[in-house]
Amino acid sequence: MQLNVNEAETQLSKLLELVELGEEVIIARHGDPVAQLVRVKKTGFPLGIAQGSTMLAPSDDWWEPMTDHEADAWAEGR
Repeated sequence: MQLNVNEAETQLSKLLELVELGEEVIIARHGDPVAQLVRVKKTGFPLGIAQGSTMLAPSDDWWEPMTDHEADAWAEGR
C-alpha cells in the first residue's frame, strides 16, 4: 500500500494496525516513495533497563578477542 504524507498523517493509527498484520506501507511525497513502515522485530533484548532490574556483571574474560568460530557465528547472526 502506498499513500502520500497527508494521508499517512491522518491515518497513522490505522496504518500501524495494518503493519502489525504484516501489510507493507510506503509513504510518498508527491508520488515519490520516501519511507516504509515495517513491524519492529522483537530481539528478546529490552530497549531500556526496567526500573529496579539488576544487570549481570560480565565475566573476567569479556575483553579477550573472539575466536574465529565466535566471530563467524557473530557475523552470521547466530
